[in-house]
Amino acid sequence: MIDNARPRRLSVLGSTGSIGVNTLDVIEQLGGRDAFEVMALTGNGNLDLLAEQARRTGAKLAVTADESLYMALKDLLSGSGIDVAAGMSGLDEAADMDAGWVMAAIVGTAGLAPTLKAAARGADIALANKECLVSAGHLFVDAVKKGGGRLIPVDSEHSAIFQCLEQDQRHALERIVLTASGGPFRTHSREQMANVTVQTARTHPNWSMGLKISVGSASMFNKALELIEAKHLFDVRPDQIEVVVHPQSIIHSMVGYTDGSVIAQLGVPDMRTAIGYALTYPKRPALNVDRLDFAKLARLDFEAPDETRFPALRLARTALTRGGLQGAVLNAAEETAFNAFVEDKIRFLDMADVVETVMDAMIEGVPADTIEDVYAADHEARRKAAEVIGAR
Repeated sequence: MIDNARPRRLSVLGSTGSIGVNTLDVIEQLGGRDAFEVMALTGNGNLDLLAEQARRTGAKLAVTADESLYMALKDLLSGSGIDVAAGMSGLDEAADMDAGWVMAAIVGTAGLAPTLKAAARGADIALANKECLVSAGHLFVDAVKKGGGRLIPVDSEHSAIFQCLEQDQRHALERIVLTASGGPFRTHSREQMANVTVQTARTHPNWSMGLKISVGSASMFNKALELIEAKHLFDVRPDQIEVVVHPQSIIHSMVGYTDGSVIAQLGVPDMRTAIGYALTYPKRPALNVDRLDFAKLARLDFEAPDETRFPALRLARTALTRGGLQGAVLNAAEETAFNAFVEDKIRFLDMADVVETVMDAMIEGVPADTIEDVYAADHEARRKAAEVIGAR
C-alpha cells in the first residue's frame, strides 16, 4: 500500500487495453481507493469493461473515444454519479483532469494529443504509448520538460533501461541494448511468413498483449518503434543503441558502460512490474507477481536480429538517420499497413514494403518544428500508404 497523507490522484488513458487493465490491477494491489483517487478512465469500444472499471474505481469521469457510443456509455453508468464524455473533446477533458500521474496507454497516434495536454499541465507521464516519441520526438520531450512533470517509461525494455541507467554515470554511458523476443516467427523463413494469418501473428510466445503490439512484435515493428523511442527518451546517438534477440524475455534490456560493465534488469514477463515501478517511482512497490527461479531458468539465449527477414529495424535506423519527420511518417505508414493486414487487404510481409515505399516518397519534407508539422506528415503518410495498399 502507498503511504500517502491523502489518496494520490491519477488517470488512465486507455484503461480497457492490456496496459490499462494491468494498471488498474496494480492500483488495487497497492491500496485501491484508499491510496488512489481515479480522476478519469478512457477506452474505445469495450463499454462494458470501461463502465465496470469506472464503477469499481469510483472514477470521476469515463470517456469513450467513439462519439457514437456516448449515449450507450451514459446508460451503462446511469445513477453512478460518474461523468461521461466522448470523442476527442472527451479525451481532452480526461487529460485535463487534476491528476498528478497519468498512464498514457492509448494505442497509436490517437494518444498523442491527450498525452501532450496532460504533459502541458505538469502531470507525471507514465508512457506506454510508443507513438508519442516516435512521431513527435524532441517536441514531446520538450513539452514534458516545459510542463514540469516527469517522463517515466512503461515499456518493459525502456523501463529496464531507466532502472539500469545511473544518472551520475551518464558520462560513462557507452551503449543501450534493447532485447527482443523475436516473436512467434523468430525462426521462420520469409517463405514461411509469406502467408501467415492475423491469428498466428498475434500469438506471442511470452507476453500477453493487445492485437497491435502482438502483431508488431511478430513483424519487429514494435522493436523498431522502441529503437526510435530510446533515442529520444535517453538522449543517445542512434549508433549507441543495439538490439539483440533474447527468446526467453527474462532480461528486459541492458546498459553498457565505458569500463566494460553491463547492467541488466531481469524479471518474469509481466507488465505489472514496469507499471508498478512507474507508479511509485523512485520507490519500489510490493507486488504480487511471479519471482524468477534461477535454478529453473536453465539457459538464456541471445542472437543478432535478421534485418533481411525483419526489415523493420533497418527502417527505424533509416528514419533516425534522415531525421525530420521520418519518424512520424514511419509510424503513420506502419499503422495504416497494420490495419490493412488485419483487414486481410495485404499480406504480413507487405507491411514493411508499404512503410518503406511511403518513407522514400516523403524524404524531402519540412523539419519537425511544431506539432502541427507532425500531424500534417502523419496525415499525408496515411494517405500515401492507403494509395500504395490500394494499388496492390
